[in-house]
Amino acid sequence: MKKYLVVAACLALAAGAVYAANKEQKRLENCGVVMQEVINVPDNIPKELLEKAECVIVIPSVRKLAFGVGASYGRGAMVCRTGEHFRGPWGAPAMYALEGGSIGFQIGGEATDLILLVMNDRGMESILSSKVKLGADASIAGGPKGRDASADTDAWMRAEILSYSRSRGVFAGVSLEGSTLRPDDEASEQVYGRAIKAKDIVRGEHTGVPGSGRHLVNVLQKSAPRNESERRASNQ
Repeated sequence: MKKYLVVAACLALAAGAVYAANKEQKRLENCGVVMQEVINVPDNIPKELLEKAECVIVIPSVRKLAFGVGASYGRGAMVCRTGEHFRGPWGAPAMYALEGGSIGFQIGGEATDLILLVMNDRGMESILSSKVKLGADASIAGGPKGRDASADTDAWMRAEILSYSRSRGVFAGVSLEGSTLRPDDEASEQVYGRAIKAKDIVRGEHTGVPGSGRHLVNVLQKSAPRNESERRASNQ
């Protein structure tokens, strides 16, 4: 009897591990779907900004727990350009979590998709190192969209992170000041099948892109294959 109980417990643990892995892989796949859909929006993230971004964070279905104000929570993935000075192709995704309070971009239980563009080394290093408070540890601003990019040049040049939201079919810049962003290493472990830190994923030269993350990486590679800000800087 005791032997059967041990076997049953082992099977239950194995089933739980498989479920967790499948859940995080599905989340990563959904990040690719959201990024593709946003790219297809006519008045979306300006191409010139996506081409200057060093990293992109996609967080599908962020949910608010109260009406108008209250705690919000979402999980997604970050993809960064590889190589020295981030001049290379887009690399493997690391899983991330967003937590915060008094975020006024949604109502009730409605889900909102978020996309964050990390525009420089300082913003990227802050996010890789540990849990960061947006607006304090890393400057953040609602990103311009479409033809509005030129009108808001000063705003996006000063910000380390530009933020966008999509809710009820509406796509716009959004403020996330006061929210926190942190590496979700437990989720990354489920995706990669081993314990691995976000910094090792992003900075590792030999970290392969998991199957569940290929769509996200391919969408970014097709939409913004080169880091145009670095290319212009190197040509000056």
